[in-house]
Amino acid sequence: MNQIDARGYSCPEPVLMTKKALEQGTPLTVLVDSETPLQNIRRFAANNGYQVSWKAVGEDYELTIS
Repeated sequence: MNQIDARGYSCPEPVLMTKKALEQGTPLTVLVDSETPLQNIRRFAANNGYQVSWKAVGEDYELTIS
């Protein structure tokens, strides 16, 4: 499974990182550290036909895109 760590980046960088990583295929795990990139990545993935699940991991979030 591909994984990217987008913690510490401001939007739109986490979305751009996700878009680039999805070119390598799915499933993809994305780590983010705030709600804004969580929502933006969820919206981007859903709008592009991907399934998205997420969970809180401590103070961070882990999204799985397939």
